[in-house]
Amino acid sequence: MSSQPASRRTLLCCAALAGAAGLGAAACSPDGSGRTASSTPTAPVELGSAGVVPVGGAKIYREQRVVVAQPAKGEFTAFSAVCTHAGCVVDSVEDDKINCPCHGSQFDARTGKVLQGPAEKPLPSIPVTAKGGRLVAGPDA
Repeated sequence: MSSQPASRRTLLCCAALAGAAGLGAAACSPDGSGRTASSTPTAPVELGSAGVVPVGGAKIYREQRVVVAQPAKGEFTAFSAVCTHAGCVVDSVEDDKINCPCHGSQFDARTGKVLQGPAEKPLPSIPVTAKGGRLVAGPDA
């Protein structure tokens, strides 16, 4: 075995690789910050007018990471907008399917159940109510 000291080039290369690995880990977090954000609200969040959620359809509240559906007039259900596969935020609802742009997972807009993988777990349910014509989601909603 050789006990030669590592060259400057080898040390710099290893340091660069370690830094790149750290950036890669940060990029894989849901918000790109390296933090793991909660996939559901931890406090009540006002989403706005209940009238913008179509009857028989759903609306994504991307900033709040919530999807709200209105299966029947005045009946609301809500789910996390964070895909259970890799933590991406879903980006569209078409034909009662919530779509994740990262790997193609699809979820039922009425139930949150997985319709197409790679996701294996349903979107977590979130309490939601319409108070005075305004939607509130999260704990104690």
